[in-house]
Amino acid sequence: MNWELVADDVINGKVLTGNEALSILECPDEDILKLLDGAFKIRRHYYGKKVKLNMIMNTKSGLCPENCGYCSQSSVSKATIQKYRMLDKETILKGAEQAHHLQVGTYCIVASGRGPTDKEVSHVTSAVEEIKEKYGLKVCACLGILKPEQADKLKEAGVDRYNHNLNTSREHHNEITTSHTYDDRLNTIAIVKESGISPCSGVIVGMRESLQDVVNMAFSLKQLDADSIPVNFLHAIDGTPLEGTNELNPRYCLKVLALFRYINPTKEIRISGGREVNLRSLQPLGLFAANSIFVGDYLTTVGQESTADHKMLEDLGFEIDFQIHESKV
Repeated sequence: MNWELVADDVINGKVLTGNEALSILECPDEDILKLLDGAFKIRRHYYGKKVKLNMIMNTKSGLCPENCGYCSQSSVSKATIQKYRMLDKETILKGAEQAHHLQVGTYCIVASGRGPTDKEVSHVTSAVEEIKEKYGLKVCACLGILKPEQADKLKEAGVDRYNHNLNTSREHHNEITTSHTYDDRLNTIAIVKESGISPCSGVIVGMRESLQDVVNMAFSLKQLDADSIPVNFLHAIDGTPLEGTNELNPRYCLKVLALFRYINPTKEIRISGGREVNLRSLQPLGLFAANSIFVGDYLTTVGQESTADHKMLEDLGFEIDFQIHESKV
């Protein structure tokens, strides 16, 4: 496969076939640099050498009734993690201050649970209004399954983006969780879009799914028209049902990132959870396909030092895409 010509076709509007998409994941390792060269051609066309930085604030940890097999916060997890109710507003604002200092463009307020109570939504909106006033950051909320009126309140407060991941394919969904349906997730994304909030939805790769499942995920997110696509690589946590799962290697992870770029050429593709433990020394190569990363820690796992991320971008010759709204800072 001539990946440079495929990239040209994608830039000109071609949508890959299912077989062409599958061939990306089956690309021989010796051709991986050619595959990434094509992915970078697409990425460069839409985003140049800019990289968007995102940071998570885990505002509520554990105590979740869902049975997601990958998650240390779920009801079926025996993992040893911190468990706490919603953090106070001052702590959330302190995280926003740190994000601003690190040139993070999007500050992600995340809370465990099936979905937020109205009181929790009010707490988040109060913090968001102050974050917007003080720091002008783009704010992404990730609070679980939403009601339409809750989405409207988040929008009114200034929430720019809402994350609700598909996580896996429809065909593999029941192997990962049964406490909510795949359509529950689609419905929340639809509610978010209806409210005027930018939809963010992504996947977790490495959960014993097939190559075809991964292809289906990429096309499903294209159909959803998600503006931002976080690609997580499973960091199997002891005490969860997926404990001990170790299906990934750095080369395959790069092929996955390339797949999402070829299928979703205009979208923000973010290397997310599991980046450090799965891509390892090949992390920099991932940014030839993706144009966004998380800095700092994740929900219950540790990321690499943010200074190391900034140095990596500098070494690549990439620049941080740091745009804020007018603020008082």
